[in-house]
Amino acid sequence: MDKPVITENRITIPPSLEFLSEVDSFIEGILRSYDTDESTVADIAISVSELVNNAVTHGQKAASDKAIVIEIKSVKDKVIITVSDHGGGFDPDQLDDPLADENLLKEVGRGLFIVKSLMDDVDINVSAQGTAITITKTIK
Repeated sequence: MDKPVITENRITIPPSLEFLSEVDSFIEGILRSYDTDESTVADIAISVSELVNNAVTHGQKAASDKAIVIEIKSVKDKVIITVSDHGGGFDPDQLDDPLADENLLKEVGRGLFIVKSLMDDVDINVSAQGTAITITKTIK
């Protein structure tokens, strides 16, 4: 795969940060079609960008030839987005606290913290097939 593949509610990208703008446009377009307010669109777009960045940078190390899949759906007044990769996974309980004194000046390590602060719910599912992070946000 050398370019994004888009279906109605899914974009599949190669494991490269060069496709972040396509993911952003895809997610924002769907959110606007749901009449989502711009502040919420921005929060969700930031969160998805952080998750895709993490999937490319950390998750795909063991599977650089595998795609990253971003799926979006609307259920009642909520939007649910899942970002899946084929990497080795991680233990969310072992992540450094980005607010700890020793981590305040680090340039990395805040992505999941940001996502959790912007979304209503964050579910992390690590399996032998990879990692799937599902975020949920009320949109109306």
